[in-house]
Amino acid sequence: MNKPPINKLKYPHSRRDTLVEEYHGTPVPAPYRWLEDVNSDETKQWVHDQNEVTHAFLDGIESHQPIRERLESVWNYERFGMPVIRGDRVFYKHNDGLQNQSVLYWANSLSGERRVLIDPNELSDEGTVALASWSVSPNGKLLAYGLQRDGSDWREWYVRDIESGEVADDHLKWVKFSGVSWSPDNSGFFYSRYDEPRTDEEFTGSNYFQKLYFHHLGDDQSDDQLIYERQDEKEWGFSGYVTESGDYLIISVWKGSGNKNQLFYKSLTDSDSDVVELINKFEFEYSFVGHDATSFYFMTDDNAKKRRVILIDIENPNKDQWQEIIPESSDTLEDISLFGDTFIVSYLHKAHSRIERYSISGESLGTIELPGIGSAGGFGGRRDQQICFFSFSNYTQPYTIYQYDIESNESSVYKKADVDINSDNFETKQVLYKSKDGTEVSMFISHKKGMTLDGSNPTILYGYGGFDISLTPGFSVTNMVWMEMGGVYAVANIRGGGEYGKDWHEAGKLVRRQNSFDDFISAAEYLISEKYTCTERLAIKGGSNGGLLVGAVMCQRPELFGATLPAVGVMDMLRYHKFTIGWAWVSEFGSSDDQEHFKFLYKYSPLHNLTRGTRYPSTLVTTSDHDDRVVPGHSFKFAAALQHAHKGKNPVLIRIETNAGHGAGTATSKRIDAAADIFAFLTRTLGFQPQLSN
Repeated sequence: MNKPPINKLKYPHSRRDTLVEEYHGTPVPAPYRWLEDVNSDETKQWVHDQNEVTHAFLDGIESHQPIRERLESVWNYERFGMPVIRGDRVFYKHNDGLQNQSVLYWANSLSGERRVLIDPNELSDEGTVALASWSVSPNGKLLAYGLQRDGSDWREWYVRDIESGEVADDHLKWVKFSGVSWSPDNSGFFYSRYDEPRTDEEFTGSNYFQKLYFHHLGDDQSDDQLIYERQDEKEWGFSGYVTESGDYLIISVWKGSGNKNQLFYKSLTDSDSDVVELINKFEFEYSFVGHDATSFYFMTDDNAKKRRVILIDIENPNKDQWQEIIPESSDTLEDISLFGDTFIVSYLHKAHSRIERYSISGESLGTIELPGIGSAGGFGGRRDQQICFFSFSNYTQPYTIYQYDIESNESSVYKKADVDINSDNFETKQVLYKSKDGTEVSMFISHKKGMTLDGSNPTILYGYGGFDISLTPGFSVTNMVWMEMGGVYAVANIRGGGEYGKDWHEAGKLVRRQNSFDDFISAAEYLISEKYTCTERLAIKGGSNGGLLVGAVMCQRPELFGATLPAVGVMDMLRYHKFTIGWAWVSEFGSSDDQEHFKFLYKYSPLHNLTRGTRYPSTLVTTSDHDDRVVPGHSFKFAAALQHAHKGKNPVLIRIETNAGHGAGTATSKRIDAAADIFAFLTRTLGFQPQLSN
C-alpha cells in the first residue's frame, strides 16, 4: 500500500489557556474552555484547520475511494418503512437506495398506487432537512409533520392536507423531545415545547421548563392553549397521548433520563376537566398500554425489575387495588401492544427478541414465531385492526417487514430488502466471557464463515452500556461491508445497558460506571485471547454514551487497542450538565456539583485523564457542528487535549461533519462519506488490505 507519512503529521495549533476551575477544593485546569464557543471565529478557524489535516490524511489512503464505491454500491438498495393504516389509507416511508432522505408516501390500500406526500429531498440541496416525525389525524385526512434541520434536536411542525398536498399556515417552533397526538375530532393536536432560546444559545443553551400545549388548527402558535406546566419544576417534561377512544389525554411526566415517571390524565369528554395525578412520585416506570372504560393497562417495573403488566381502575386507584395481568418473566419485557383483547408482548431473551401473546385477562396464548435469532420491532396499530406489521433483522440478515394476522397468528413477508451482499457467507455467534469482577457478560461476534482464528483479523468492538439501552442484533450496510473486507464485528452487552433488566442497568451507572468500562476492556481481552484479533488489529467504537465509553477505556488501557473511534462522545464529565439537555443525564452519570459524584466523575472523565507523554492508539474522533444533544465542544476539547498529550507516530485526528447533528436525520451521502473515512482510517492504522467485491 501507498502509506501516508504518519510521522510527518502536523496538527493545528490549539491555544492553551491558564484557566483553572476549582471543584470542592480540587483545582482542575481548563485550557480549552474557549472551544465550547462554537460560534467564535477562533473556534471556526480551529474546526477548519483540523478538518483540513484530517481529510488530507484520509484522502491519501489508497483504499479510501474503492471502499467508498463499495459502500455506495451496497447502500443502493430499496428500503421501506413500517406501514401505518388510518381508515382506508396506508402511509409508509420509502428510499430508492441513495436518496439522502426517505420519502413519505400514501395509498388507498396496501396494494394501491402510491402518491408522494412529503419528499424531504426537495427541501434542501444537500439533503440536510429530514422528516423526523409525522402523525396522521384520526380521520386520515390531515398530516402533522416535524422537520429536522441539519441534525438538530429542534423540530418545526407543519400541517398538510393529504388529498390535495396543500400545506396549511400552521407552523410550530421550539419543539424538542416531543411528538404530537391528535384530538379525536381532528381539530388539532397536543404537543410539548420549550420557550424560545436566547440569541446564540439555540444549540448550546440548557433546555428547561417544557410545557404541554394544544394547538388548534389555523391558530397562531402564540394562541395555543396551555394544558400543563410546572413553574416550580424546571426539569419536568411532558408527553401527551390521546387514547384511541378519544376519551382521555394521558400525560407522562418525565424528569431527566432515568426510567422513572409520573402518570397524569385528563378527561377529554369534559372541557372543564382538571388534570388528575394518578401516579405522582418518581419511583418507577409506567407506560400506558390501553384502556377499557376506566380500566387502564400499564407496563411497569414497579415490583418487577424486568417489568410486568398491571391494571389500574382510575375510579379506585389505590395501590392495594391494582391487578397484575402479566407477571414478571425471567426475560426483560421491552414493549407491548394491545389489539382487541390480545396483548402482543416483546421480550429480550439473552439480548435478542422473543414475542408472546396474552389474553386481556393475562392468559398465555403462545408465541409468535420469528425467522431466527435477532431483533423484532413494530407490532403497532389501533385495537380495532386485524393486521399489524413487524420488522426483523440481525447482524447478517437484512431488515424485513412482515405482515401479521392477529386472529390466525400467521405472518407473511411484506417487504424484504435486496442487498448486494450474500448473507449466507456470514455468521454470528453469541459468547459469554467474564469481566474483571467475575460477572458473565454476553457478546455477539459476526464475520465471514470459515474465518481463521489466528489472531490477525481486523476487528471492531462496539459498545454503549448506559441509559438502560439494549444492543440487540440488527442489520447495517456498513458492518456488512466491514465483514466483507475481512473484518470481525463484535458487540458487547456490557453493564449499564438494558439487556438483562433493571439490575443490569443500575450495575453500570453513577459510582458503578467503572463496571461498564471493565466489561468492555474484558471483551477486548477475550477477542485477543480467543485469537479473533490482536492489539494491533483491534479497534473500539462507540457513539454518544458509547463515545464516553471509548474515551474512558482508551485513557485507562491505551496499550490494549490499535485504534479508537469515539463518536459524538460525552468527554467532559465535569461540565456536560451545563449544555442543552445534559442536565437530564445527572441521574445516570452524577454531577460534579456534588462532592461525592465529583470524585468518581473526575477519576474517569476522558478529557481529564489524558496523560502527557503517553502513546495513545490511532484515534479518529468524530462529531458534528450542529449536535445539540452532546454539544461538539466535548469532542473539540478532547481532540485538542489528546493531540497535546499524545507521544508517538499514531495519528490522533478529529473529523467534524458540517450541517449535521447527533446522528438522526443524517443524509445518506454524509453517512457513506463518514463510513468510508472510518474504514479507510482503519485499513491504514490497523495495517491490512481490505477484501472488496466489485
